[in-house]
Amino acid sequence: MHNFRKLTIWLKAIQLTKDIYLVVGEMSNDEKFGLTSQIKGCSVSIPSNIAEDSSRSSNRVI
Repeated sequence: MHNFRKLTIWLKAIQLTKDIYLVVGEMSNDEKFGLTSQIKGCSVSIPSNIAEDSSRSSNRVI
């Protein structure tokens, strides 16, 4: 199993998620309605999927 916390792509995805949370926090209340939960959920799923895939046993090259 790979340590996904050492993967550059995972680190960048975490930083992207943090940046998205900052941007969403600056949105006005009108813009926030209905969008924030979807945007946050999507941003969190990126590093989560990377971590999940890194636990698979194959060492495929993409």
